[in-house]
Amino acid sequence: MRIAVPNKGRLHEPTMELLERAGLHVERTADRQLYADTVDPEVTVLFARAADIPEYVRDGAADLGVTGLDQAHESGAVVEATGDGSEASTAGGEDADGAALVDLVDLGYGRCRLVLAAPEDGDITEIDDVDGRTVATEFPNVTRSFFDSRGIAPDIVEVTGATELTPHVEMADAIVDITSTGTTLKVNRLAVIADVLESSVRLFARANVVDDPKVGQVATAFESVVAAEGKRYLMMNVPTSRLEAVKDVIPGMGGPTVMDIAGENGEDESGQVAVHAVVDERRVFEVITDLKAVGASDILVTEIERLVE
Repeated sequence: MRIAVPNKGRLHEPTMELLERAGLHVERTADRQLYADTVDPEVTVLFARAADIPEYVRDGAADLGVTGLDQAHESGAVVEATGDGSEASTAGGEDADGAALVDLVDLGYGRCRLVLAAPEDGDITEIDDVDGRTVATEFPNVTRSFFDSRGIAPDIVEVTGATELTPHVEMADAIVDITSTGTTLKVNRLAVIADVLESSVRLFARANVVDDPKVGQVATAFESVVAAEGKRYLMMNVPTSRLEAVKDVIPGMGGPTVMDIAGENGEDESGQVAVHAVVDERRVFEVITDLKAVGASDILVTEIERLVE
């Protein structure tokens, strides 16, 4: 099983961390190597440009790929996986050969938007205003599909960088470009007219390997890392008389886990139980205060590496 991952840029380090946390430690021997083994003898990692990864997967050079949804849509059709692992409806148009990528897992990082933007002081204020005008972009396929679906026909000009500059040097009337915070657009006096695509990094598969057991294992491992994000594991001792009050504070995932505390003779002699629960990281400060107030003690908070739901 070959997984293509970004070889550099802002997606590289988060992806390597994801592999590590998922239990797929990458055994790299050099900074510029193009592929590497993992601790799983059946899984190899290929390093490629994020924009090239969809084609690696479509062409069979890799079975799985980690890259942005924007890059996947630009390369061709994308379908969502259904709950049973099969393909769902196609998004972004059909490939001529039907070689759609299957979107398996939203990995939650690299979030950004592909937007239509135009000069703040210009005459383009809504989508229809670009009909017959010139739009510059690094994503011509996504851009063309966006306008075609609305019956709008601008002249699309493909550029390979500095897209924000094109309206100011009269190369284009508007642009379709990636933004995370909107700061770069504001600095260049460009206003967002419409959202074209919401993107994040995903795990993609080639359609003919979706049912492979190893693909399922990798997808489950990645999902368990994503599910653990922003969660904390709480352990505490609680008097049995205060158990219901504690349950009201931390309902947890389907309810907290309650266990007897064994004394020296192997029996519960303390009048207390041990309570374990998963809570949102943002609630930890508040929850600990509330737990102390209702009688919980010896509260321990730990990070969660993976959470299989």
